[in-house]
Amino acid sequence: MTQAPQAAGEAPVQVGGRTFPYKYIVAVAFVLGFFMDILDTTIVNVALPTLRTEFGADVNTIEWVVTGYLLSLALWIPCSGWLGDRFGTKKIFVFALAMFTAASALCGAAWNIESLIVFRLLQGVGGGMLTPVGTAMLFRAYPPAERPRAASLTSSITVLAPAVGPLIGGSLVEFANWRWIFFVNLPIGIVGIWFSIRYLRDHTEPTAGSFDIPGFVLSGFGLAALLFGLAEAPIRGWTSPPVLSMLAAAVVMIVALVVVETRKRHPLLDLSLLTERAFRTPNVVSFLSFGSLMGLFFLLPQFLQGPAGYSPLHSGLTTAPQAVGVILSARLTGTYLYPRIGPRRLAMFGMAWTGLLTAAFYWVQVDTSPWWIRLLMILRGLGMGLTFIPLQAAAFAQITPEKSGRASALYSAQRQAGAAVGVAALATIFLTRREALVGTLEGAAALPQTVAAYHQAMMGAALMSIIGVVAASFIRDSDAAATMVRRVKPNKTEPVAG
Repeated sequence: MTQAPQAAGEAPVQVGGRTFPYKYIVAVAFVLGFFMDILDTTIVNVALPTLRTEFGADVNTIEWVVTGYLLSLALWIPCSGWLGDRFGTKKIFVFALAMFTAASALCGAAWNIESLIVFRLLQGVGGGMLTPVGTAMLFRAYPPAERPRAASLTSSITVLAPAVGPLIGGSLVEFANWRWIFFVNLPIGIVGIWFSIRYLRDHTEPTAGSFDIPGFVLSGFGLAALLFGLAEAPIRGWTSPPVLSMLAAAVVMIVALVVVETRKRHPLLDLSLLTERAFRTPNVVSFLSFGSLMGLFFLLPQFLQGPAGYSPLHSGLTTAPQAVGVILSARLTGTYLYPRIGPRRLAMFGMAWTGLLTAAFYWVQVDTSPWWIRLLMILRGLGMGLTFIPLQAAAFAQITPEKSGRASALYSAQRQAGAAVGVAALATIFLTRREALVGTLEGAAALPQTVAAYHQAMMGAALMSIIGVVAASFIRDSDAAATMVRRVKPNKTEPVAG
């Protein structure tokens, strides 16, 4: 039976003898799954050199530990919304948690590089469903007036998990064993599975329709081909046959997807949502913002562990403080600033601030104090918090409960593509400029030129943020009016004047 969407104050839940609004139950389950999923995107990177030595694998093989996971994510993200709507968000969320947790255990027990890659593919099945289904549950549980607060939760985890990933990964690799970068997921996953089974409520949508096989093939494989092409382009070159063929296939499948899905009554991906300005514009800005975020997360650790000579743990301790900035600004933005200022000006200022702080890394040298870098990361995090929260709140402001699942799938796919584009673009800038600047120089003579190449690539991340300022100027506060509600007293709200 289909249940009505859970409103913020509807049907409270008894937990340990205390009563909690259902929205808090959803938030706890979401945090457990989302943090584990996002953490995994960066924690593994730190262990790649160790894995290469452990299994005697070459560079091209070892990169499939990361690439295989990303491709599996790309395949399952698009259909996650339909699966939740058709079979129930609770069932799919628990299945995704169980799949991710079990695959993590298998990854930790891998006996060769081939088995690890296969288990990472299985891990991606769970990871591809966790975030979209969890986000749909969260935004169904929180009414429009409280969605900025829900967005502050997702935004904090979005930055916190990638920031602490290298820190946790570096510590485990340095002081324990690489297998623990996967085993660390087990207690989180087990608690998440138990909590979700015990307290979550199921929700299905009667408008889900039958499974859209053409939509699944075109969206999943199209996004996977795009991510593969973007991931390989900096390594193989943009004109190499494998990269060109993958990108061409991605374009063909995405164009075919648009043609097929716009003619279906119940498409797997509801692309009609992108025709609505209220959803489309925040997605465009989020694409640029996530590209800048993950692009710098890709470059900075390499700079710190390369020319600057940091250990993996020291590098993680230096980059992690960005999450502090996001957490500091998240509550202020979601509770106080968003209802008074609105998404347009907040997103514009946040993107501009992030761009300026990213540009400041142009002057970071190998002997720059790590405390100065940490300060820059905290300040950059403040801008990220000012950006992510209004974007997500505005994007879902007019999304009805029955469309939440497919809107979340589109939003997750956009972020994944944005991250891939950001990393590919910055990696290409770095490799191209390093080749041009270093030339035949070697050793100490090549160090200043290598640093200069990093600086120029980091300016690419700053440019993505500045372009995002222009894109954010097209957001309309009136489109997000339902979310711009100022809290007056507990359980009472007051619309913002104007």
